[in-house]
Amino acid sequence: MGNNARVIQHYLAARKELDAPGSPFHTTTIEVRGVPVKVYENAPANMRVLWEASAAHGDKDYIVYEDERYTFNEIHAQVRKLAHYLAAHGVTPGSRVAIAMRNYPEWVVSYWATLALGAAAVGMNAWWTPPEMEYALNDSEPRVFLGDDERLERLSHMPSQRPMHIIAVRSDRALPAGSARWAEVMAGADPGTLPPAEIDPDDDATIFYTSGTTGFPKGAQLTHRGSIMNIMNLSVMTATSSFAEQKAIAAGDVPAPTEAPVARPVVFMAPTPLFHVTACNCLLHPATAAGAKIVFTYKWDPGRALELIEREKVTNFSGVPTMSRELLQHPDWSRRDTSSLQGMGGGGAALQPDLVHKIAAAVKGAGPSTGYGMTETHGIITAVASRWFVSKPESCGPAVPTLETKLVDEDGNDLPPGPNTVGVLCVRGSVVIKGYLNRPEATADSIKDGWLNTGDIARIDPDGFIYIVDRAKDMVLRGGENVYCSEVETAIYHHDAVAEACVFGIPDERLGEDVAAVVVLLPGHTLTESALREFLAASLAKHKIPAKVWFRTDPIPRNASGKFLKRELRKELIGS
Repeated sequence: MGNNARVIQHYLAARKELDAPGSPFHTTTIEVRGVPVKVYENAPANMRVLWEASAAHGDKDYIVYEDERYTFNEIHAQVRKLAHYLAAHGVTPGSRVAIAMRNYPEWVVSYWATLALGAAAVGMNAWWTPPEMEYALNDSEPRVFLGDDERLERLSHMPSQRPMHIIAVRSDRALPAGSARWAEVMAGADPGTLPPAEIDPDDDATIFYTSGTTGFPKGAQLTHRGSIMNIMNLSVMTATSSFAEQKAIAAGDVPAPTEAPVARPVVFMAPTPLFHVTACNCLLHPATAAGAKIVFTYKWDPGRALELIEREKVTNFSGVPTMSRELLQHPDWSRRDTSSLQGMGGGGAALQPDLVHKIAAAVKGAGPSTGYGMTETHGIITAVASRWFVSKPESCGPAVPTLETKLVDEDGNDLPPGPNTVGVLCVRGSVVIKGYLNRPEATADSIKDGWLNTGDIARIDPDGFIYIVDRAKDMVLRGGENVYCSEVETAIYHHDAVAEACVFGIPDERLGEDVAAVVVLLPGHTLTESALREFLAASLAKHKIPAKVWFRTDPIPRNASGKFLKRELRKELIGS
């Protein structure tokens, strides 16, 4: 057995020991919604329990936003005030509260106050246009809407506003009658306790919208149980790496460090939006549970990020891969102190093998890391870091303890396991969502007998490490954002000049993929690329608008069933 193989065996052994009886990470099987799933025996009952426990961190820094700083005590006081205010305005267990803003501290306060009441936080995509916002609000029917100035401006352009109480955040604009401003909500005395609430582990905690294959996004119902399990999955994956490292050193398979590692307080940087599971479930949640500091910025800027990494002694940077690449390539990289970093990477897109090695070489004392996951799994499906990632740089790691995995063919039939078996990856476990809000057919189509079809083509090696080979869904993964081609095609077809439209992904060095379109016009009509983009801006968020448009006079080639031959078309146009 080669050294690399021995190193991997230490990882697998550590994982097995951490799931042994008596371990804080021991799992057991229970039935949830009629499906047998693995859960952690020592898991908190719900997210309110986790939030209340974080009060013990007192005067430790919790939220840093640009040059603003808030302790756990300060945020807890704000959460208590907002929770009582929401309760007074009719928010009860089962209600929904929409949060539409940048990564402001108020987003965090709004989130925890909502969950503590047993209500569900609806994470509104901050890039949505007024029609997209209107759809999600009508679908989720929130009782209260908390929005910043930019989102309130878009709200004012909606043809019809549903009845909901509005709380304005960092905005001086005129508001509808009966609305409130954040300062008014926070002006009262701290009530000292949260309002009482009974919360079942399978109650909705969060509604996050995913891009829809039919042109409409779907509201994924994330539960308290699933959110807690994701936090513990993140913890056990980290613990496995640390435990395996000790085993490998003791066995002499890797050298012992020449210097004792510096013990540093854990500090997360969250450069991606909180309306995604990456920043919310995989950064905010574990930071809160661990009593760690989490750093937010107004917008992504690698130079500003490096400044804050140095100033706040960030230990864990987790964004989409392009962000790590931009940090390493930035001229300030060599001028800033990044020695605090102990992990760098993230998810939302595959971390390219060259970037894995560049992070390992450039970041002293820190290892590259990645996670593969979905909104529909509350966060991560797999995770891997440090030398275990370097050993298998094309893999996204093994599945988390609370998930079973299998591969199926295009018809949904199980495929036999084996190193050469390639199929659609399906997962089952306690982190799979309850379903899609108001979409029973979409739920039944994606989740069968508890098995979630990820839509990704994968293979699984003998060590259980998963490799994503291709994507089965007609989707572009642009900088961590899912863009469904049919949604963009639907928007293009609304233009009176368009006869045919075909949307697909093209390679992009910074974003991984970008959106492209081929358009055939109706006879006698004209349309330019810029005019089409301007038209689409009224109905699509900016990241969904094609970066490249080709116009052609011949019909778009199709197969026998009438579907566009997208791969052949893409190869014809860009050669790959």
